[in-house]
Amino acid sequence: MGVMSTDALSRLHRKPDRGGDRALLDEILDEVKVGTLSTVVDGLPWSVPMLFARDGDRILLHGSTGAGALRHVATGAPVTLTAFVLDGLVVADTLFDHSANYRSAVVRGTLDEVDVDPSHALDVLSDKLIPGRTDEVRAHTGKEIAATAVLALEIRDGQWITKARSGPPGEPSEPVWTGVVPTRIVYGEPVGATDGEVPASVRGLTTRD
Repeated sequence: MGVMSTDALSRLHRKPDRGGDRALLDEILDEVKVGTLSTVVDGLPWSVPMLFARDGDRILLHGSTGAGALRHVATGAPVTLTAFVLDGLVVADTLFDHSANYRSAVVRGTLDEVDVDPSHALDVLSDKLIPGRTDEVRAHTGKEIAATAVLALEIRDGQWITKARSGPPGEPSEPVWTGVVPTRIVYGEPVGATDGEVPASVRGLTTRD
């Protein structure tokens, strides 16, 4: 079996009209909290869900400096990061024509150690998850920084793909109901583990549309 070229990996072969631009890529990466990082370790596929954040033209990920697999990808192994948003279930008149409205992204490249203060990278990651939280807590300690590996995946032209579908199903062949069931992620009421007032950053998650 032949090896697929990198050019082939950068093009949509099925329904290429659903391909998106860099603006869609940024939109997906800024909205999605968890992506799947994949590579090959000792000849076997390896994938792990990871929190991430886009910082301009790069994607930041972090983990423990003691994680063996993370050390492997830090050496320059080729990786992909995938992100997916389910926007709605598309209900058609036949099961074959059922579909989904979605936005997806795949970014390829190699991970590098960040060339900035690791505390900045951790702040970027934290503020994506809970905007404003970094202003409410103490600064990172030297011990915490030393125990954390922060890696960056550069977003380079020709090394990413986005794809999306939106809209209703096609015209039904019979007079039956068809349509779209929208989906979205919502935050529930915070459940406290200690006494005290809920921080503004946490409260903001539940009031955000």
